[in-house]
Amino acid sequence: MGKLRAVRRLDLGYFVRPAAEVGGPDPRVEPVLAYLVRDEQGLILFDTGIGDAGEETEAHYRPRRRPLPEALAAAGVELGDISLVVNCHLHFDHCGGNPLLPGTPILVQRTELAAAQAGGHTVDALVDFPGAAYQELSGEAEVRPGVWVVPTPGHTDGHQSLVVRQDDGTVVLAGQAHDFASEFASDQAARRAGLDGIEPPLPPYRGWLDRLAGFDPRRVLFAHDCSVWEPSGGTEWA
Repeated sequence: MGKLRAVRRLDLGYFVRPAAEVGGPDPRVEPVLAYLVRDEQGLILFDTGIGDAGEETEAHYRPRRRPLPEALAAAGVELGDISLVVNCHLHFDHCGGNPLLPGTPILVQRTELAAAQAGGHTVDALVDFPGAAYQELSGEAEVRPGVWVVPTPGHTDGHQSLVVRQDDGTVVLAGQAHDFASEFASDQAARRAGLDGIEPPLPPYRGWLDRLAGFDPRRVLFAHDCSVWEPSGGTEWA
């Protein structure tokens, strides 16, 4: 039943992205957000926060972590209540809490896990830890009734998003498929212009947006942006 599916955001800290990576004169502070999804089969955790990536990375990004157990406790949840983990990808700021959940199934795209285990992609200890219980996917899958994993490659080849159907519409947990809600909105507008028959040149957009649009999402949430994308044609008063 859709009314039993609820999504809650978790604040797991932030990091400082250097100006050289931002493309401007100043650094940028980015939140690190995870999401709890509650349905009739239990709790899904989408992303698990910032892991320890070593002294060099610590100095580069200057992260401030909110411990996963603390964030869960604020939501009335314990580590043992989590029945399934979905990582959008396996970079250190998205899978840092995975080792705290040994034995809990972790859904990951096969291409993402292969890249992570090949070296140079992420922090090895955050991927291969005692009790790691990966369930590899090759493409889209309905992992629970009304809950889908959808490949959204770009940031990494194996990036994936989570789609959650609710009574009042669909929520997409897009991870780092886009860094910002505004970037998602720009791609959505480019797609709309193409569908409306506007002649080129038009900006390119990611092909998987067509698949996400098929779910008719009412909200899209991100890993490094507190802003939320909503469709422009709202029908309710604010």
